[in-house]
Amino acid sequence: MSAAVMLAVAIGALFAGDPWLDMFITAVVIATLVEFVLLVLKATQSTVARIIAVVAGAAYIVLAGVVLTRLTVPLVVGVVGTVIAVDTFAYFFGRTLGGPKIAPSISPSKTWAGLLGGVVGASAWLALFIYLAARQVSGPTTMGFELGEIGTILGLGAMLATAAQAGDFLESWLKRKAGVKDSSRLIPGHGGVFDRTDGMIPVALLAGLFLGTL
Repeated sequence: MSAAVMLAVAIGALFAGDPWLDMFITAVVIATLVEFVLLVLKATQSTVARIIAVVAGAAYIVLAGVVLTRLTVPLVVGVVGTVIAVDTFAYFFGRTLGGPKIAPSISPSKTWAGLLGGVVGASAWLALFIYLAARQVSGPTTMGFELGEIGTILGLGAMLATAAQAGDFLESWLKRKAGVKDSSRLIPGHGGVFDRTDGMIPVALLAGLFLGTL
């Protein structure tokens, strides 16, 4: 039920467009930042360390939010869809193939097979997204990519999947330092907002760099 509500609100904001979408993004950024700060306070003892972590985290989270508010709705869908594809494929590849862990001391469930699945998911989503964008511009067309384009898509997929997983590892490391399982209990059955946005933040930042909005 919580997932259905979150999905409904997000889709509603996307369809409503500005200013509702910007307001939704701002609310998510604020909730993420609050949870991040609370984790930092639990994970650190030094005042200096807390100040540095909060400033760095605020820049990290807020800049990602700024990027998303500057993107068109289709591009926001592209960013969000990439992260969903990475998480979904990583989960099923990891559960199906198993294998060595990437960093068990930080996140025991993350495997190299899962990362491979994330790359596959991100690449497949990017290919579909590019195809639909091309169809929107030039009308109905047959699906097909040249070898160089396939290589580019795979490269971008690998980069974005790695970024999403890195964002997940960063939050997992911070939660372990703080001694908590979730960033908060705000979303029943899903933890906190930061638990849902950890992988999206670095992907949004990369999108901002690629598209010149950062």
